[in-house]
This record gives sequence, structure tokens and C-alpha cells, in this order.
Amino acid sequence: MNTWQSSDTSKLGARIYRWLDNRLNIGALTDYMAHKSVPVHEHSAVYYLGGITLFFFLVQVATGILLLMYYRPGADSAYESVRFIMSDVSFGWLMRAVHSWSANLMILFAFLHMFTIYFTQAYRKPRELTWLSGVALLGLALTFGFSGYLLPWNQLSFFATRVGTSMIRSVPLIGDYLMIIMRGGEEVTGATIGRFFGLHVAILPALFSMLLAMHLIFVQRQGMSEPLEWQHKDESAKKRMKFFPNFLYRDLLVWLIALNVLMLLAVLFPDGIGLVHWPLGDKADASAAPPSMIRPEWYFMFAFQSLKLLPAKIWFLEGEQFGLLLLGIGGFVWVLVPFLDKESQREKRSKLWLIFGIAVVAFILAMTVLGYLIK
Repeated sequence: MNTWQSSDTSKLGARIYRWLDNRLNIGALTDYMAHKSVPVHEHSAVYYLGGITLFFFLVQVATGILLLMYYRPGADSAYESVRFIMSDVSFGWLMRAVHSWSANLMILFAFLHMFTIYFTQAYRKPRELTWLSGVALLGLALTFGFSGYLLPWNQLSFFATRVGTSMIRSVPLIGDYLMIIMRGGEEVTGATIGRFFGLHVAILPALFSMLLAMHLIFVQRQGMSEPLEWQHKDESAKKRMKFFPNFLYRDLLVWLIALNVLMLLAVLFPDGIGLVHWPLGDKADASAAPPSMIRPEWYFMFAFQSLKLLPAKIWFLEGEQFGLLLLGIGGFVWVLVPFLDKESQREKRSKLWLIFGIAVVAFILAMTVLGYLIK
């Protein structure tokens, strides 16, 4: 670009900025961003995990809209529309692969983000609401995965959804009603697709977007959490970088790397690979024999395997009821950790909650591995 061209471009950019500033007062926003800073320390890399999770969510939205243009919910049209997307729509197979890969990667990085927040105790005061909104977002992400799994209406998704929704029956008192609400009847039918489709493309995106906006506001207002070790340091000894442009540009560079990895996976393995796969297969048929191996997605495997190992009866409860009760109590305690960890409120590390966190991670990993090893 010539010097005069560069000069004209700069002048045009300045005029556009002034025009927007006069109407939207964006100068206050840029000043705020310029004064924000991010702590720099040996674990600074964990600050990018939340941004990567957000990036994969945005990819989900973009590819989901493209797939929505051709997808038709219903027992007589869902499978055929997905097959049409993969075989007849230009780059339809790629969009489906990107959507599927980004869904799995989003959940993976959401888990990594949550565990790094937990073990660095970044949930401590005043970030309790940030933790609560983040855990809720992970719950919605898992619901996204469950509701989207049925939409291709193939054999595996049909029987897996039948097994998954039947587990809801174990909820005391209201289990049967919840299952009927989820399925739209006693069995998994075309009505179930309609309900899962509405949940996947309307209800969940609306809830997720509102909660995500709250979460990002909390993060921006409170800033990045400082490590506990910094409480003994002088302010002059603490190293920081400006949020804008330094951290923001680095975050965008990480997004670019994530995009390259995502596209490589989608192009090289459009149907997934190994334990993470989503081949279209045959159309769902309730009268056909179920697949020899029905397994949930990897992020549900630990819960599925835990329930599978329990006996039919434990005291006066059914095995699945007892297992769901324990998992529910464990999840409730996990959510309330910022309020239960009194040591973190005094800027100290708690051995009890450190052991609890390690036990949770070990349990999830062990049950997941066991679930794939046991035929």
C-alpha cells in the first residue's frame, strides 16, 4: 500500500471513529478497556480457556444457522434432510463436521476452564456469581449436546435417546411425568424430535445467550483473578499486561489457532474419530434390533458408567435412584464451593477442598475410562 493510500485510510478510520463516538460515546468504552489489565504469571495461559470456549460457541451458532436452512425436523424428514445436507449441499458435509467437532471441543474446554478456575480458587470473593453463571453455562452446554444428538434420527441416536430419557424415570415422584414431557409421549417418536429441536434451536440458545452476557459482564467488571500467592507481593512486583490491545490480540491469535485445528479435524475426520464419532448410519427404526453397543457421548460417560455399576436395589431405593441422588448431591456441593470454602474467603488454600476437587476429577476420569473399557 502506498503512503498516500495509508494516510487516506487512517483519516477515514478516524472520521468513522469520531462519527460513532459522537453518537454512541464509544470513547468511554475504549478508555475503560485501555485501563484494564491482566495478571501475568506462570499460570496465565489458563486465562485463554474461557475465550476458546466462547469461540467454539460462536462457531456453533454460525454453523447451526447454516444447517438450519436445510434441516427438517420430523420422523419422515429429519434423517433424509441430514443425508441431503451431507451428499447434495455444497460443503454441507463440512458444515456438519465443523458443527459436531466444535460442540465436542466447546464442552471439553468448558470442563478445562471450570477445573482450572476451581484449582486456582478463582471462584473466591467477589467472583461467586461468575462461578455460578459459569457452571450453569456448562450445564446448558451439556443439554445442547443431549438435545442435538437425536436430531439426525439414525439408529444410534434413536436408541441412545431412548436409554437416556428412560433414566429420567428414576427421579422420585415426578420421573414418569418428566420422561413423558421430554419424549412428547410414552415412546421416542417424531414428537420427540420436535421437542428436542425446539429446545436445541430456540430455548437453549436464548437461555445460553442471556446467561453468557451476564457471565461476560461479571468477568469484565471484576477482571481476571489474581493468584493467591500475589497477596504477599508488593504491588510494584506484580506483573501485568494491558487488556487492550495486548491481551485481546493474544486472545484473537489463540482463536485463529483454534480455528485451524477445528478445520483440520473437520476436513480429515468429518465423521469423527475413535471414541468421538457421529456417522450417519441407518435411519431410526423402532422395530429393528438395537445396536450392539449403546454408549452416551463421552461427556456423559462417567455418570452412565456410575449408574451401571450399581446393584438393582440399595436399601429402599432402586440402584439408579440412589446413584442419581449421590450425583445430585455431589453436583450441588460442587456448585456451592465458593460459599463452603471458608479458607478461600480469607485468601488461603484449603486442603479439604483441594482433595475434594482431585477426587472429583479422578472419579470422572476413572468412570469414563472404565466405561469405554467394559464391553
